[in-house]
Amino acid sequence: MTSWEKYIFMGAQAGCPKEQMLNFAQAEIILQERQLMASAAARRCDEPGGPTAVGYGGARGGGKSHWLLAQMGADDCQRVAGLKCLLLRKVGKANMENFEDLRRRLFGRLGHEFSAYRGVLTFGSGSRIIAGHFQAEKDIDAYLGLEYDVIGIEEATTLSSRKHQDITTCCRTSKPNWRPRIYSTTNPGGIGHGWYRTQFILPHVERREEGTRFVPAKVGDNRFNNPEYTKVLANLTGWQKRAWFDGDWDIAAGQFFTTFRREVHVVKDFDETRAREWFCTLDYGFTHYTVCLLGCTDGDGNTFIVDEHAERLWLPQRHAVGIKAMLARHRIGDRGLRVEDLKRFVAGADVFSRQSDGTTVAAQYARHGITLRCANTDRVNGWAEVLQLLGDVDADIPPKLFIHRRCGRLLECLPALQHDPHKPEDVLKVDADEDGVGGDDAADTLRYLLATKTRAVEQRKLSGV
Repeated sequence: MTSWEKYIFMGAQAGCPKEQMLNFAQAEIILQERQLMASAAARRCDEPGGPTAVGYGGARGGGKSHWLLAQMGADDCQRVAGLKCLLLRKVGKANMENFEDLRRRLFGRLGHEFSAYRGVLTFGSGSRIIAGHFQAEKDIDAYLGLEYDVIGIEEATTLSSRKHQDITTCCRTSKPNWRPRIYSTTNPGGIGHGWYRTQFILPHVERREEGTRFVPAKVGDNRFNNPEYTKVLANLTGWQKRAWFDGDWDIAAGQFFTTFRREVHVVKDFDETRAREWFCTLDYGFTHYTVCLLGCTDGDGNTFIVDEHAERLWLPQRHAVGIKAMLARHRIGDRGLRVEDLKRFVAGADVFSRQSDGTTVAAQYARHGITLRCANTDRVNGWAEVLQLLGDVDADIPPKLFIHRRCGRLLECLPALQHDPHKPEDVLKVDADEDGVGGDDAADTLRYLLATKTRAVEQRKLSGV
C-alpha cells in the first residue's frame, strides 16, 4: 500500500468519502486524524437534515487554521463551481499574513489567482475565498446583507453572541447543489466563550448534537508542532493551562469557580432512597429565566442538585404547574414528591416586594399551592458556601456538592461565572441577553439553596417574613 493509499484509508476511517480524500491528495495536502474528522463533519453538511455548522479546536496548537483553509479551498471550492466563501478573523493585518502563508503552503498544486490588494483568492472552478477581517465588532456590519455560500470564522470566541448571530444571516445560497454552512475554529476564553460553549461544546459533550458538530483537538493531535511549543503550553499554570493545553471549556480567565470539574461534580444517576431531606429554591424572572432547583442531602452530608425547572416569559401559575411536575418525577416512598414534602422552599427577596397594586409574586405562587420563604441572599457568604461544598480535588479536599446532568442551565452557567473586578469575593453580575442566552439566574438559585439553612427559614416564619 502506497503512502497516499494509506492516507485515503485513514480518511475513510475518520468518515471522509473517497472523493474528498482524492481532492486533498490532488492538492498534496496532508491532514491529520482530528482534522480529517472535522472534514468528515463538513461533508455531512451536504446531507438533508445534516449539520449547518462545524466547530474545530479547543487547546492551542491543534492545526485549526490549516484545517479551515484546506477544507474551504481544497475540497469545497474544487467540487462546486462558483462558491463564494468568506474567511473572517479579527485584526486584518494578522489575518492577511496568515492567509498568505497558508495559501502558499496549501494551494501550490491548485490553479488559482490571488489578489493581495482585494484579499480574494480565486480558483479555476470560479469559486473564491474572500479574506475578511474586523477590528471592532461594528466592522461586522460591513458584511451584513451579503450572501456567502460558506463562512469560515477563525477564533470564533472573539465575537459576541449578537455579532455571531448577525453574521450567520449572511450564510445562504441560491445554488441548488449546495447546502450553506459555517466552519469555526477557536480556543476557550474570549468574549464569545459562553455562547460557543452553549452552541457547540455542551451538545458535543452531552451527545445531543443536531445542527452543529464539534471536533476537539489538543496540541498533541498536531505532530507538526515543535517540541518547544508543546513544552511552553504544558508549563502553563492555572486557567491558562486548563484552557490552552487541556482545551477545557469549563474554565476561562477570571473564572470564579476554578475548582469545578465536570468529571467530578456532575452525576448521571442518583439513588433517591439515599435522600434524607428535600428542598427547593427559586429565582424569579419574566423576561429573564425563572429557575427552580430541587435538591436533597444524604446521610453523609452530601448535597445533590437533582433537577431544575427553567423557563422564561411564563406567568407564576404556569411555573407552578411545571414545578409540581418536576417534583412528581422524583419518588418519596411509593409516590411522587410533593410540595408539602419539602423541608424548605425559598426564593430571592424580589418575589416578596409589593407591586403597584399591593400584591407580591410570592402571593401569586401561594394561590397555586407553593408557599415561598425568603432566602439568605448574602452574596459573598453564599458564593463562599458554594466554593466550600465544591471542595478542591487538586488539593485532596473531597467535594460535598454534586449536580445531576439534567440540570443543564445550572451546568452551563456555573463554570462561566467571573470574579467581580471591583469586589473579588463576589461573582460578577451577568444578565441574559434579549434571547435569554447567558445570565446568572441558575447560579443565584443555587446560592439561595445552599446558603439558606432550615433554622434560618423557621426564624423568618416566626418573624412574619
